[in-house]
Amino acid sequence: MKLTTEFTSLEKSAVKLTVTIAKKDVQDSYNSIVGKYVKNAQIPGFRKGHVPANVLERKYGDAIKADALSEIIDSSLNEIFEKETENRPLPYQQPVMDTVPEFDTTKDLVYSVTYDVFPKVEVKDMKGIEVKEPQVTVGDKEIDDELKAIQERNAIVMDKKADEKAEKDNIVTINYVELGENGEETAKRDGYVFTIGAGDDVYGIDDEVTGMKKGDTKEFTKDSKKIKVTVNAIKTRQLPAIDDDLAQDVSEKFKTLDDLKADIKRNIEVATKRKIAEIKSQSLLEQLVEKNPFDIPASMLAAELDGRWRMMAQQFQTSPEQLEKMITASGQTKEAMLTQWTGDSEKMLKSRIIVDSLLRAKNISVTPEEIEAKYKEIAEEGGMDIEEVKKHYSDPRSKEWLIDDTKEQKLYEELYKEVKVSKGDKVSFADLFAAK
Repeated sequence: MKLTTEFTSLEKSAVKLTVTIAKKDVQDSYNSIVGKYVKNAQIPGFRKGHVPANVLERKYGDAIKADALSEIIDSSLNEIFEKETENRPLPYQQPVMDTVPEFDTTKDLVYSVTYDVFPKVEVKDMKGIEVKEPQVTVGDKEIDDELKAIQERNAIVMDKKADEKAEKDNIVTINYVELGENGEETAKRDGYVFTIGAGDDVYGIDDEVTGMKKGDTKEFTKDSKKIKVTVNAIKTRQLPAIDDDLAQDVSEKFKTLDDLKADIKRNIEVATKRKIAEIKSQSLLEQLVEKNPFDIPASMLAAELDGRWRMMAQQFQTSPEQLEKMITASGQTKEAMLTQWTGDSEKMLKSRIIVDSLLRAKNISVTPEEIEAKYKEIAEEGGMDIEEVKKHYSDPRSKEWLIDDTKEQKLYEELYKEVKVSKGDKVSFADLFAAK
């Protein structure tokens, strides 16, 4: 097919493509469609496949032209996009034709479509970028805190005796009632469970429940409200000793408490390393996005927001349509939620595009030897056998993710050489993960 193309850049990474198709190809396309009609048409007085073309054109002229126009446009776009690399449409948006052209076999066919393309971003400005690396020390406190958490997870919960009182750290189950001036129930909640002194009591009645026994009912005033509470159950946690037995209960790979401590320390160090790397890369990308502004294609943002909405529906174990009904019933709207998400989604997309652009600009690649080294690193960090790691990444999709992640980490290491990396504030392990 003989055709010419003209690409015009529009706002927000959109493109207008104008295509001119030679009149000979227009005529050939029309003749081809007429031939298909002749072959399949059934008109009274003619045998199938023997209806004269001029009869068909008189009867189905508009339909033939419409089919010919559709076919030649589709064929030309497929031919263009198979060869085009820079101006291919995004996969989740079809090109839109503003005006349907007139189909005339005696003239060249000219038509235009608009569509979004992947943003062209050239990162030029890296001046003044400073990435601060948090300073974190892992010591006995962090290990002890994790041991206490393990101790809590392995605690045995038991009912207290009927004559024993509720006290701090006990788990209580109560019926909660708010009373009106005449003693009538104005609000009620049965089977409410909380831990005394843990800060998880939404009603703030820890002190009032403390000292009560199972089956006790008590009325009191709290924050100008008259409240009645009945205790249904009181449970206590029996914490196991932090010793070799606890270590063996956690996993059969641990023989002693020292084995468990060594594993905890390694896991904390790995988690710290990964979190610091995440904080550094986020800081770097945020500054690159700020210094190298560009617009996100509307269709790309819409697809991202739709993906987030569908993911939320999956989390609620419902359909996107049912989720919208649930949100509306709660007094919100889908549109308002998508608007709230827009800012974060734009930042995330821009960061992703920056990374993709830099990977291509710097021609970042990884060798089989580098992937082998990555397998070894993952095995050492996770306390696993390297063959176990390789098995985990044996399917093509997982292997591709590992390669892409390795490329990205390699890119960051190159970029850190071009910007200022300095020591950040000293923070505790807990505060490191508490920071957003």
